[in-house]
Amino acid sequence: MKKQIYMHIRNILSILIGAFIAAVGINYFAIPNQLAEGGFTGIALLANYQFGLSPGWIILALNIPLFFVGYRVFGKQTLFYTLIGTISFSLFIEWTAGLGSSRQDVLLASLYTGVLVGIGLGLIFRVGGTTGGADIIARLMNKYFGWSMGKTMFIFDFFVILISSKIIGLDKAMYTLIVVFVGARVIDFVVEGLNASKAATIISNAAVLLADEITQKMGRGVTFLQGKGGYTGTEKNVIYIVLAPNQIPKLKQIVHNADPYAFMAIHDVRDVYGEGFSYETPEEVEKNVKKAKK
Repeated sequence: MKKQIYMHIRNILSILIGAFIAAVGINYFAIPNQLAEGGFTGIALLANYQFGLSPGWIILALNIPLFFVGYRVFGKQTLFYTLIGTISFSLFIEWTAGLGSSRQDVLLASLYTGVLVGIGLGLIFRVGGTTGGADIIARLMNKYFGWSMGKTMFIFDFFVILISSKIIGLDKAMYTLIVVFVGARVIDFVVEGLNASKAATIISNAAVLLADEITQKMGRGVTFLQGKGGYTGTEKNVIYIVLAPNQIPKLKQIVHNADPYAFMAIHDVRDVYGEGFSYETPEEVEKNVKKAKK
């Protein structure tokens, strides 16, 4: 019970910190340079530029009707986190208004807007929250019409940016594309985690020999998967291994020396858990078991 309460407090703090960082990015870099954004934030910024309306309150007003419609597609926890994310983001935008200056390089402002908004939203998404808006619409379209969430959000953002070109001009709209692109990449980076590793899939006629070489020379365990050639029908052992990025050159050398004709594919992986990565020592395991019993 205490662990669940601690987890909820930690998640709420992450949402609040993320909302604050994203709001600073909007107020310090985007608004002073009349840059737009995707989603409801973009609509609110355009309303601010065109009519002088407060973007924070516009975001909140646009989301309120969606909360009544979207509660059916959210679980209780996600809805709760979404309410916190949306309300805090709107309030922080109002509280941090007037931070920036228009005497900034627009390209740098675009990059920093994307980075800060990406970090902020990434922290919110990482714990299962959202800031409402297009995310709720995407979930509704997915539930009732079968549209993918990515497709819906892309279409929504595309039309917002298209409309923004008529209000802020084509140049600023093109800079806004940089904001959205950088923001999306940073969100992925934050959500997927900082613990970047590599995974290798190796198909070889000398799989057993390769596994021994890798274990002895690199100190890494490997997993055998059963594979079958689509053309030849020959059954083979497929080696799967996760390792640090700086170990890739040594792995390539071992594979080449053992079997020059081996097929190897290397993939990016994140948030790796288990022995050799985030493995707990026996002492730590025993300590955690005792805590759980108490």
